[in-house]
Amino acid sequence: MSLGTLVLGTSLAWLITAYDFPGRDKFRWLLVLPMAIPAYVMGFIYMALFDFAGPFHTLVRSVWGAQAYFPPIRSGGGAILVMTLTLYPYVFLLAKAGFEEQTGSHFEAARALGSSRARAFFALALPLARPSIAAGVALAAMEALADFATVRYFNFPTIADGILRVWHGLMDLGAASELAGLLAIFSLLMLLFEQKNRGRTKYYQTRGRLPGLPETRLVGGRGLLAALFCAFVLFASFGLPVGQLLMWAGREIANITPPVMATYVELAMNSILLATIAAILVVLIALVVASLSRLKDKKSLQSLARLVTIGYAIPGAVIAVGILLPLSFIDRSINAFTSAWWGFTPGLLLTGSLVGLMYAYIVRFMAIAYSSVDASLEKISPNTVLAARALGANAQRVMFAVQLPLITPGVIAGAVLVFVDVMKELPITVMMRPMGYDTLAVWVWQMASESLWTSTAIPALIIVLVGLVPIKFLLDASSSRTEKQTSQILMRKDH
Repeated sequence: MSLGTLVLGTSLAWLITAYDFPGRDKFRWLLVLPMAIPAYVMGFIYMALFDFAGPFHTLVRSVWGAQAYFPPIRSGGGAILVMTLTLYPYVFLLAKAGFEEQTGSHFEAARALGSSRARAFFALALPLARPSIAAGVALAAMEALADFATVRYFNFPTIADGILRVWHGLMDLGAASELAGLLAIFSLLMLLFEQKNRGRTKYYQTRGRLPGLPETRLVGGRGLLAALFCAFVLFASFGLPVGQLLMWAGREIANITPPVMATYVELAMNSILLATIAAILVVLIALVVASLSRLKDKKSLQSLARLVTIGYAIPGAVIAVGILLPLSFIDRSINAFTSAWWGFTPGLLLTGSLVGLMYAYIVRFMAIAYSSVDASLEKISPNTVLAARALGANAQRVMFAVQLPLITPGVIAGAVLVFVDVMKELPITVMMRPMGYDTLAVWVWQMASESLWTSTAIPALIIVLVGLVPIKFLLDASSSRTEKQTSQILMRKDH
């Protein structure tokens, strides 16, 4: 998967940056759209289309006979294909930002010395963009490590899938904890690798106000081939999945019954309620942490801020196990205490309610809100705060009367991003939701696991539409920021 995202994302980024061909300006943002489709949604769509009983295999057998061979989609190769199509935008955005930051004088000097365009790319442009490309690959790899639903569709066992199987199937908490610890180690290694490479990007910011890489205009057949390549990737990663969902949704709507409609409404309301509560809680905590971390001579608070935002790099299954174990112990202790002293047990106050689920969401998505709030606070001039304090305002009044109105756009942006990510979140919700409390994401996973494709269409389309919201933030980041800043924006989204 990492190799696939590396090749596909980098090649598309170089094509968009260094060449001019029909439709390039549109493909610049269209190729980011697959980020709106969760891998567990694209996975079951490809399974339905390309499995042995699917329409593609049926067509192949009808044309070339029953003995016609086509590689099975239900395999590791199928999982890698779907992951690559879903996650290549991480590499595409960061590689494109890395190429756009390079000055064209170096590239032109290499060309003047007799190097071909291909040789100049491999010897000069690619090494200069290597840190940002590596960061994109690391982000994609962390996403792949955290996935359990997609790989389960394709019968491809992974550690994340093993955690859920051991936890729900065997009820072996010890084995699940061991697997979660192993996955956490892998994820932290990926995080360290990404941060190391992202930190090195400052040595490669060479463009400044100088002209960027020279663009070569592709005309005729070459321009058509470039446009067709981009169009094919876009079709495979966005057009085909969304088109199939629309077809299934049409069939579902044509035959929908009031009970089914009521189920969809309940799922949507559950998802919206969870996402709204989580967004409010996460943003409020992020406001407090970001404000405290900006106090002078408080390095311990700054370290705490970095610590509470590390959850974006930890897979949801690991967070769920890490929270469920201590909360379960507390629940048992409370029940034992109340039973011994008052003769009744209150039940699972933490793990059987939304409390534990919200705690997990806060850990997982704090980085999103914190980064947005902190970036907004960074833009406030210290002189503005000093002027307010000089007029007699205390710290609390400065916060609510001066700072909060100025950072409102950043707070809203952070809340929206948290809302979207909670709507799409699957591992934490599956493992920590109260009994019988299903969301759109959980319903899609359950129905897809039973091959009930049409029943997934409407909830999956809602998830995809909601997932389109952060695309504007990512496009703004890639067009107006350096690759280091774009990497930070991407990680606010994920993670």
